Amino acid sequence: MNASPFAPLPDAQGYFGRFGGQRIPPALKAVMDEIDAAYEEIRHREDFQRELADLLADYVGRPSPIFHARRLSEQLGGAQIHLKREDLNHTGAHKINHCLGEALLAKFMGKTKVIAETGAGQHGVALATACALVGIPCEIHMGQVDIEKEHPNVTKMKILGATLVPVTRGTATLKDAVDSAFEEYLKDPQRFIYAIGSVVGPHPFPKMVRDFQAIIGREAREQFLERHGRLPDHVTACVGGGSNAIGMFTAFLEDDGVHLVGVEPAGEGLDTPRHSATLTLGRPGEIHGMACYVLEDEAGQPMAVHSIASGLDYPGVGPQHSYLKELGRVDYQSATDDACLEAFLTLSRVEGIIPALESAHAVAWAMRTAPTLAADRHILVNLSGRGDKDADYVAARLGL
Repeated sequence: MNASPFAPLPDAQGYFGRFGGQRIPPALKAVMDEIDAAYEEIRHREDFQRELADLLADYVGRPSPIFHARRLSEQLGGAQIHLKREDLNHTGAHKINHCLGEALLAKFMGKTKVIAETGAGQHGVALATACALVGIPCEIHMGQVDIEKEHPNVTKMKILGATLVPVTRGTATLKDAVDSAFEEYLKDPQRFIYAIGSVVGPHPFPKMVRDFQAIIGREAREQFLERHGRLPDHVTACVGGGSNAIGMFTAFLEDDGVHLVGVEPAGEGLDTPRHSATLTLGRPGEIHGMACYVLEDEAGQPMAVHSIASGLDYPGVGPQHSYLKELGRVDYQSATDDACLEAFLTLSRVEGIIPALESAHAVAWAMRTAPTLAADRHILVNLSGRGDKDADYVAARLGL
């Protein structure tokens, strides 16, 4: 098992191949190393694992079920589509899985404030929820564009007691929210902790968030085997930073017969600058303390990116995804805004499930792929979140 290119990863310096690491000042490296040491201590403690497992079961509602989308499969023809229902978790998305872990870690380390960024607001809501549960103040930085677009989640964060910091700089979206939150964190990294919302940033965050999210794939693999006596042929998830995807993919990396597909936002088209397809069109670079694939402009700066889904409009991507791309283990494809909207409405009207716009990218890939496959083939989609937050935006955009 240790000879595998997939484990153990990352190495002691936080690298997945040539990606990851700690591209940060020495003073901040010491703080990150302290977080890593605390995480390694706490994750091996039985009391921590028991508390986290109890909360995932009784607070989050795990395991999340797998639903066979029979009507959608019949309508499309071809392969059978199944949905891993992370949208049924408490707070409505996969984000609560790692937010509980990060909040418990902050409590263990005696931190006085948890700081984070959010795009679509799902990480913000989940972290505000987890911080309310453990009794630690929470501060969320969110781009003004996303605040206006994802108003229901903004309201929830405020109800949960989080301090919301609007970010108006730059494009006023996710990348700028990350910059703002990181600046606040640097004011007092000894007392504050930055709870990164995806498998991005300096080591140990890509490792930590992956470990907390890996429960998705472990459950899904066991559930699918138990029900069907075999593994799915294709497993797919949307990719922005990449936490829900790496959470699903990790359990299947050693299964050569399972085709893993990460679906990036093609936005208004890959032939335009209005997309966020980092792994498809980006190149190796550095952003937010890590080496990874990055979308850059002509000046070599992170590009102003676009996606209809606020949680996916990020010019970087998790270092492990960058590594898996270069290994060829994961097939990174894309879906446009229009395809995403079609999937959003189709799943809503055919199965009565309103997906998050982020998750609808993976649904869009399944919808275009299923008709090309035989009826005895199986596609498992990680439905990473529900679309309550997007309903008003989609209705206004489509004139519903």
